Amino acid sequence: MKKKVRILIADDHDVVRRGMRPLIESEWGWEICGEARDGREALALAETLKPDVVVLDIGMPELNGVDVARQIKRALPDTEILAFTGSESESLVHEIFAAGARGCVLKNEAADHLVPAIKALCDHQPYLASRLSRFVFESYLHGGLPANQAAPGGLSPREREIVKPLADGKSNKEVATALGISAKTAEGHRAAIMRKLGFSAFSELVRYAVRNQIVQP
Repeated sequence: MKKKVRILIADDHDVVRRGMRPLIESEWGWEICGEARDGREALALAETLKPDVVVLDIGMPELNGVDVARQIKRALPDTEILAFTGSESESLVHEIFAAGARGCVLKNEAADHLVPAIKALCDHQPYLASRLSRFVFESYLHGGLPANQAAPGGLSPREREIVKPLADGKSNKEVATALGISAKTAEGHRAAIMRKLGFSAFSELVRYAVRNQIVQP
């Protein structure tokens, strides 16, 4: 007999988790071993339950899904991660795969693609079913990016750590205090990130953070 596939689902919306349940539980041998409502809970449950697959919403409170994926893969390299997102941002998909996810499904495609995606991940195969450009997928099939490197047009983990409080409205001084750096260093990081992304106005950085689910709108 094939062993059961244990699946952790993580999404901050109860209705989304309820919608996933019948799709997952309709498959013989699959069981939902846990549910998480925010990023920190998802990480804690993953480390405790050691699921085969984590279906992970990218835009969650407490801890961003990209950062959760990175930490899960560091602690549980055999656990597969399926990113579940409402965003069609190409940059976000790059970051998701760089963080260690092997699959990505848009929320509005779940009915058609959630089960096939989990099946692919159970066989340790990549899966990308969305309207995002096919070359995004193929770039990872041919090597991808190291987890500590920024995706094309995207941000490194450290840069994301700096952008989040800035986009949440924190001052350079507040960011500096939270991260244990000087205000001048925080200001320099902000300017460097703006240059890297090609932004001239801070409002563009805020929109980028929302679009890529670094912060919640």
